[in-house]
Amino acid sequence: MRLLHRASPWRSLFADSEFPDPSRLPPLLAPLRDALTELGPAPTLSDAHAWQPRLVAALMRLDLPAWRISQLISDHNDWLYHRAIQLAQSEMEGQGWGPPPVAFCVLIMGSGARQESLLAPDQDNGMIIADYPDSRHTEIDGYFQSLGERFTDRLDRAGIPLCSGHVMARWPMWRKRISEWGEQLAIWTAERRTKRVQQANILLDFRPVYGEVALAEALADRVARLLPKAGLFLDEMGVLLDELPVALDRFGRLSGSLEGVPHEHAINLKRQGLLPLVAAARLLSLRHGVRVIDTRERLAALVVKEVLPESRCRALTAALERLQGLLLEEQCRVLGTGHGADSWVDVSRLGEDQRMLLRLDLQQIRRFRRRAKRG
Repeated sequence: MRLLHRASPWRSLFADSEFPDPSRLPPLLAPLRDALTELGPAPTLSDAHAWQPRLVAALMRLDLPAWRISQLISDHNDWLYHRAIQLAQSEMEGQGWGPPPVAFCVLIMGSGARQESLLAPDQDNGMIIADYPDSRHTEIDGYFQSLGERFTDRLDRAGIPLCSGHVMARWPMWRKRISEWGEQLAIWTAERRTKRVQQANILLDFRPVYGEVALAEALADRVARLLPKAGLFLDEMGVLLDELPVALDRFGRLSGSLEGVPHEHAINLKRQGLLPLVAAARLLSLRHGVRVIDTRERLAALVVKEVLPESRCRALTAALERLQGLLLEEQCRVLGTGHGADSWVDVSRLGEDQRMLLRLDLQQIRRFRRRAKRG
């Protein structure tokens, strides 16, 4: 099994502050060239976000696999974050706030951090601030509170909505000094309390998206030291896996939750497919000191750690990729009808072969979830 992940040239697509010049793209990439031409050279945040489904359609025409498209959606969202933060900082300097008073780092969390974004995510972000004296708290935190409010408002107006659970840098809970983040993690992981595990679960998949990367690396070091020793905390995390059942009945047939279901043939494939797999991979990775957060890389690292057999890793990676593909295709189809993208998949539209593969994939995920609970 290949466990070395070489950088793909596709990942440089949104690495710069400006989008690629479409005139420089070869004819082989005509769908992407046409999409970039349609966007224009200097899009607003709103235009750039609204263009994302057009980008996905172009990448699908180029036969990129869904997992790679998901990475590129994540890269595109990173670009939107960069631009929103830069605009917010520029506005603050123009209003006399001056430059940031100390170093800081904006984190992106959840699927964006794992580089597994689909269409229509909301915001999940936080902020690490370099340590400063308590006597300067009002001055310094006031700056970063304003910055957090401004860039999250910009993203909201652009089409990435504010998080309904308030997981954003605009709130003190998710905006702390690096030492305070360390103390918070120690408190969350010290005991077996459901609420604390749920809050920590949100944080534990994070990645720096803007600012001083060393602050994020320091927080990741703290996680790596604390979590493998936090047995009671990890046990409770395993119990919480039961809150993410896969979309199968006890006979192994497709059966989704009735909560919020838009019609009888709909399954929330994110909540009852992707998230159980992601959560199980996170739990095993934390137990065994795996530091990567991309689910594909976590599964591969668990093989290296001799936690998973290679065959199980291959099956779960294939299941992940197929679920991402089904969700992306359904989101594009729904957007084409004029409705908003969500996480529901109409299984009546799937062929018999697709339904059979989906059942097999969900069975693999259910077994993996049981494996993760055992430790």
